[in-house]
Amino acid sequence: MDANAQPVEVTPEGSLEVLSQQEVDRLRRVDEGGQHEILRRCALAVLNVGSRTDDTREILAQHADFDVNILQQDRGVKLALANPPADAFVDGKMIRGIREQLFAVLRDVVYIDSEVTGHFDLDSVDGTTNAVFHILRNAGVLRVGRDPNLVVCWGGHAIGRREYDYTKEVGYQLGLRGMDVCTGCGAGAMKGPMKGAAIAHAKQRVRNGRYIGISEPGIIAAESPNPIVNELVIMPDMEKRLEAFVRVAHAIVIFPGGVGTAEELLFLLGIMMKPENRAIPVPLILTGPPSSADYFETIDRFVGAALGEDARRLYRIAVGDPPGVAHAIRSAMDAVREFRYQHQDAYYYNWRLQLDRDLQAPFDATHEHMAALQLHRQQDAHDLAVDLRRAFSGLVAGNVKEHGIQAIEAHGPFELRGEPEIVRHLDELLGAFVAQGRMRLAAASYEPCYRLVA
Repeated sequence: MDANAQPVEVTPEGSLEVLSQQEVDRLRRVDEGGQHEILRRCALAVLNVGSRTDDTREILAQHADFDVNILQQDRGVKLALANPPADAFVDGKMIRGIREQLFAVLRDVVYIDSEVTGHFDLDSVDGTTNAVFHILRNAGVLRVGRDPNLVVCWGGHAIGRREYDYTKEVGYQLGLRGMDVCTGCGAGAMKGPMKGAAIAHAKQRVRNGRYIGISEPGIIAAESPNPIVNELVIMPDMEKRLEAFVRVAHAIVIFPGGVGTAEELLFLLGIMMKPENRAIPVPLILTGPPSSADYFETIDRFVGAALGEDARRLYRIAVGDPPGVAHAIRSAMDAVREFRYQHQDAYYYNWRLQLDRDLQAPFDATHEHMAALQLHRQQDAHDLAVDLRRAFSGLVAGNVKEHGIQAIEAHGPFELRGEPEIVRHLDELLGAFVAQGRMRLAAASYEPCYRLVA
C-alpha cells in the first residue's frame, strides 16, 4: 500500500470487543514489558498470507513500515493498520477469515499478558500444563460433549507438490470420516490436510468442521496462518505450543518435513517413552506418498539408532495409502474414547499424560546451549529424546527465526556434539533434509546452520 495512505481501521467480529485502559497501554508500549512488538509481528504474519519466504528477518524487513495501533472508543476497540499487506484484502475489504485471525491474535496476546504471566507457576510441570489449558479454553478450543475426533497433523512447510497433494488426500479421507484437523497452521503439510478435510466436510454436509491452527510468536512470521484455519491460537512459546498439540490430540499423523517435524516427533516420543505414559493410547502414523519412502526409512533408522526399538514400536509407517491411514485413525478413536471414559479423563484435554519439566522449559538456542546438549546413550532414552528435541529446535531457529539467523551470522554455525553412532545417523538425516530441499522454503542453496562433532 501507499506509504502515505491512511491507516485501515478494522473492527472485531464477536471477539474481544472491549479492552481495559491498562491492556491498551501495554499493547501500545514499545519498551521492555510492553506488548506492541509481539502484537505487531503476529498481526503481520496473519495479514501476510501471500508470503513466499520463511526467513523471519526478511519478512520483517519487507514490511518495516507496517504497524498496528489500538483505537479505544466508547463503542469498543478497533485496530488501525498502517501499510498492511495487500493480499489480506479483496476490493479494499479485509478477507473475513483473516479478520477473525487478526482478532484471535489480539485475544491471545492480551490474555497471556494479563491472565497467564505472573498468575501461573511456569517453572513447574502442573503450572505450565494448567496455563496451556487456560489459554486453549479462553480461545474456545476445548469443547465439551464431543467424542474424540481431532487429528493433529504435523509436517513441513517446504514440501513438493506430490507430497502436498498426498497430505490433502489424507485430510480428505479423514474429513469423509467426520474427523477434524489441527496443524501448525502454516503452508505445505499444515495446509494440505485442512484443505482436503474442508472439501470432504462439504461433501458430507459437516457444517461445523474445525481447522485448528496453533502457533507461537517466534515461528508465526515464517509460517503465516493459512486461510483455511478457522480457530487460531497463539501460544507463548514453542514448548507450550507442542504441549498444546499433544494435550488436544486424539491421534497424530506425521507427514514428510524437515527439522521442525523431527522436533515434533521427538517431543512426542519423549513423552510416550516415559513409563507413566506407556498405557495411554496416542495413535501415531507416519505417512507420505511412495516417493517419500526413503525419507521415512531415514527417520526410522535415526529413531532406532538413537532411542531404540521401544521408540520405533510407538508409531506405524504407512506409505501411499490415504484411505488406510484414515481408516486406522478412525478405528483408533474408539480405543481413545474407551480409555478416557474408563479413566474418567476429559475427551477434550489429555490430562493424564505426564511431561518432564525438561520438555516444558523454553529452550534458548544459543551456541553455548547447543554445544552443551547431551547427545549420547548413557542416559534414559526419553532423556536423550529431550535433548535431541532441543537440538532440532535450535536448528529451526538457525534456519528461519530472527534471533537464530543473527546468532549464526555473528558466531558461525551451531556445534552439536555427540557419541559417534548418534552423530553418524544425525548427519545422515540432516544431509537428507538438505538434499531434498526440506530446510528452507524456495532457497536456491542452503548453507548449514550447524556443524556436527563426534
